[in-house]
Amino acid sequence: MAQSTNTRELILDILIQITRGGEYSHIALKNALDQYQYLEKQERAFIARVVNGTLERMIELDYIIDQFSKVKVSKMKPVIRTILRSAVYQLKYMDSVPASAACNEAVKLAAKRGFGSLRGFVNGVLRNISRNLSDISYPSEEDMLYSFSVRYSVPEWILGQWLAEYGKETVRAMAEEFLKEKPVTVRFHPDRISKEELMRKLKEEGVSVKEDAELPYALHLSGLDYLMKLESFQKGYFQVQDVSSMQVAQWAAPEEGSYIIDVCAAPGGKAIHLAEMLRRTGHVEARDLTEYKIGMIRENILRSGMTNIEVVQMDARLRDEASVGKADIVIADLPCSGLGVLGRKPDLKYKMTQDTQRELVKLQREILSVSAEYVKQGGKLIYSTCTIHKEENEDNAAWFARQFPEFHLQRERQTLPGRDSGDGFYIAMFLRM
Repeated sequence: MAQSTNTRELILDILIQITRGGEYSHIALKNALDQYQYLEKQERAFIARVVNGTLERMIELDYIIDQFSKVKVSKMKPVIRTILRSAVYQLKYMDSVPASAACNEAVKLAAKRGFGSLRGFVNGVLRNISRNLSDISYPSEEDMLYSFSVRYSVPEWILGQWLAEYGKETVRAMAEEFLKEKPVTVRFHPDRISKEELMRKLKEEGVSVKEDAELPYALHLSGLDYLMKLESFQKGYFQVQDVSSMQVAQWAAPEEGSYIIDVCAAPGGKAIHLAEMLRRTGHVEARDLTEYKIGMIRENILRSGMTNIEVVQMDARLRDEASVGKADIVIADLPCSGLGVLGRKPDLKYKMTQDTQRELVKLQREILSVSAEYVKQGGKLIYSTCTIHKEENEDNAAWFARQFPEFHLQRERQTLPGRDSGDGFYIAMFLRM
């Protein structure tokens, strides 16, 4: 497949925006693909794969480059470093890209970005790597942290945390699972459209569809070009949501007429799911902090057609007097380290730090303490995160049960990639006695 330099230049810009500018990968990639809707489906798929693949394998890519470059990756100019990373990813993991094309386009891109004097360096490193890819040696598992870090591109401090909590083989299974290509998982509302009709529509739109083995309203989509172009998406026949996230509403099991508060609702999937389960009765209040997040929720509600749900901009850390003792169900799906969704958001493993994790635990406890006040007697509090870090999950649930003895832990579950279906996800359900 012949790719223009402009396409690779776009890949470079997206990667720099993520690695240097601090933007989240899913937002940077979506914004770019939204802007360049006119690109052919093949080009758009190429951009998404190279961006995500480079981020997923970045530690391994740096390890390979360092074996063949006199200048270590950490000492390189950010542009040159990024060009080399994406080119090595193509060389190692994309058989559809000829080695000559990956090398030549990288050299052209370096020159175009004002590094003409480094064309020989870029060419020499990439040609050398291309000739020796099959002979690259990897660290021995005698040094397990370093070996796993290079092979699976996960920072050593995260691996150390996982190994202490879950053990070697479970960590290996998780790390391998994170590197596998994932379909887009969606939830549809059976009262709006049947599974058979939706699957037929999606196939007519060129999408490959697979039913979920456990949840009857979940489908797995692949072969997508641009989600917003799908008529079935525009008409609100489905919401993008992982199967593990769908379990929140399943556990909540709201009765018709219930009043529900979702304190950190963006992008709105769980709140909409609950509104659907209420069958147009009751009321769901979907809250979040920023205008951007509120906008995402509103957009998804509009497509869903639900009328028993409203959006409120509110800081979940601040006590809302009007809500005290009012809710049948409170959903607290809180900000977390996100280490359970690295298969979809690979940049999170490079952005997260142990200090940030500790701050997140404090924030989670602060929001849980406020959220508890909104639950009426006999009501439920559902706490959830998309991480696999015990301090944010089981430890927080145990802390909450000690601090608020009127809440009884009914059940909790930690799903792990490579062992369970869906993301790494934690749910705990409390009943207020």
